[in-house]
Amino acid sequence: MARPHGLQDSNVNLQPEHHNVSGRTIHRRPSITRSKDKRLAASVAGSGKRKIWLDPNETNEISNANSRQTIRKLIADGLIIRKPVTMHSRSRARELNAARRLGRHRGMGKRKGTADARMPTAIMWMRRLRVLRRLLVKYRAAGKIDKHLYHELYHLSKGNTFKHKRALVEHIHKAKAEKAREQQIKNEMDAKRAKTKAARERRQERVQTKRNQMTGEEEETTPAPAES
Repeated sequence: MARPHGLQDSNVNLQPEHHNVSGRTIHRRPSITRSKDKRLAASVAGSGKRKIWLDPNETNEISNANSRQTIRKLIADGLIIRKPVTMHSRSRARELNAARRLGRHRGMGKRKGTADARMPTAIMWMRRLRVLRRLLVKYRAAGKIDKHLYHELYHLSKGNTFKHKRALVEHIHKAKAEKAREQQIKNEMDAKRAKTKAARERRQERVQTKRNQMTGEEEETTPAPAES
């Protein structure tokens, strides 16, 4: 039995036959690959007709197959074979892509189109803005920033204030440090104000107490009026 792809028997002649009819040479291949048989076999095997190989030595038996069950039997017997899938190696493509990621093969001679056509600025802007907004949402969900700072940074990001994520993170740290410093100053001022108020109240109490004492002493030293 012959085999596909270079495994055919040497005794089987698969070369085209030449017939001279009325002075014309007609090239005819052996009628071993009937369209019906290949169509049925391809349907049963789940492939295309190009992937079906029919045994040239069993032409008659294959031609008599008129049902899918018979085709399955011929496939099981090896008279009909589904050719293997042609391998297309991507090793060279992977190697080239790895080199391009390192910057190779990207010189001026390899470029087609303008810089904006090769990488549109609109796409770069959308990618950068989405990165910044994802970071803001993540920080707000984690409680690292409050909703007020989130709202402020959201609009600053839209206004092209931050060129990359690192700049946004640094701005967040500075903003939080500044807010903490302002809160500390506010607390110190409140404490100083409360201390001053308490001291003023104590002084007022002392003054009032002294005034009350002086008023009481004056009342004691003042003689009572004589009775008539």
